[in-house]
Amino acid sequence: MIQVDPDWWKTCFDEIYLITDARSVCDQELTGKEVSFLEEVLELKPSDRILDLCGGHGRHSLELGRRGYRNLTVLDYSLFLIKHGKDTASREGLKIKFCQGDARSTGFSNSHYNIIIVMGNSFGYCIDEEDNRLILQEIRRLLRKGGKVLLELTDREFLLNNFRPSSQHQASEDIIVRRSRELGSEIVRARETVISKKKGIIRDGTYCEKLYYPEKISDLLTDIGLRDIEVKRDFTLQEKEGDYGFMNSRMIVTARK
Repeated sequence: MIQVDPDWWKTCFDEIYLITDARSVCDQELTGKEVSFLEEVLELKPSDRILDLCGGHGRHSLELGRRGYRNLTVLDYSLFLIKHGKDTASREGLKIKFCQGDARSTGFSNSHYNIIIVMGNSFGYCIDEEDNRLILQEIRRLLRKGGKVLLELTDREFLLNNFRPSSQHQASEDIIVRRSRELGSEIVRARETVISKKKGIIRDGTYCEKLYYPEKISDLLTDIGLRDIEVKRDFTLQEKEGDYGFMNSRMIVTARK
């Protein structure tokens, strides 16, 4: 069995991640499509207070800022990604607040946000389900009455039906990424080996993702006090062919406080 450190997400997201996952997280065209989708499904207004939770380098918030949204906050645990996003916003003259922190306990004020988004399958990283529940409870605390949350999750059924135990792709002229995966009933574990043609192996690490049926995530959101829950399966805006791992097909879940 692939062994995964419960705190793997605290160290994984660095400059190597921006190379290995560049096909998804550094694709401006794809990000633009995803933001257009967010605008439509959440009926966003430029004045909305939006929290991009577990937002990495803030690619969605940066695009929203370019489109005139004025009250944007990005929170992520990775100090590297937060600094990367902050530097980009500064270069482009965008007023976006970037904060390093833990999604289970953000320290932000109660009922502050109209909109909270959790994109890129960033919910479900914690092996202990109680930690994932703490994130949902924090989301509820931060939302204003009537506020909306959108979660982008791994599509469990798609993954079960299209599971590939291994993959390889050329991330750059120098970098090759190899991944092996093990599928359990409620979690998928993966090992990622990143090989530089010049330097050899530069990363050999593991990570995991919790898998949710629509009924399971709906029950969790209901239990913490959210309502008007809607689930959309088979979501993808990626038009390029290839094995994108957990990002090939996602599940979109929306709810309201």
